[in-house]
Amino acid sequence: MPALLTPDDFPIPKNLRDSAVLVPIFRDAAGELHVVMVRRSSFGVHGGQLAFPGGKHEPTDASLLATALREAEEEVGLAPANVEVLAALPTVDVPSGFRISPFLGKIRRPEVWQWQQREVEEVLEIPLRHLADPMQHAEEYWQLPGWPDQRRVAFYHIAGGYKLWGASYRIITPLIQPLLGSEFVGL
Repeated sequence: MPALLTPDDFPIPKNLRDSAVLVPIFRDAAGELHVVMVRRSSFGVHGGQLAFPGGKHEPTDASLLATALREAEEEVGLAPANVEVLAALPTVDVPSGFRISPFLGKIRRPEVWQWQQREVEEVLEIPLRHLADPMQHAEEYWQLPGWPDQRRVAFYHIAGGYKLWGASYRIITPLIQPLLGSEFVGL
């Protein structure tokens, strides 16, 4: 029986490129907490996957937080003025060669999301209650290109038939219960 996929299953390159993502959260009119994610366009190593708005750190970025805010504005039109940063989250190293620095941010949601169509296929607003539902959490056996063999992968079922897994899964999973339990001030 294949083992559950873990970050240790694939070698992490020695020279990781810094990147940053924003984990945008907001309450809807009924008070329900949502997380905003994007579904990447079909090109590239992460094509079609669910992710948080973000990308590579550029020399002109003053910090990794600045990278996350710049990328969120470029990808989904979320102005930095509409983000209240609540926390810097633990970094996540990924086999594709990046060290991801995530930042949790409470946002003022725009009336309409305007995304960069070259990089983003769609913007998703996912209720945190949905992710907390054990019926939405699953594991399957996958064999993806570049994997040495079949692995058991943990993921969340997302409306539209999508699966939230990988680095984004590793970022959001430890946040679900603390966010729902209002452990973050200002929510």
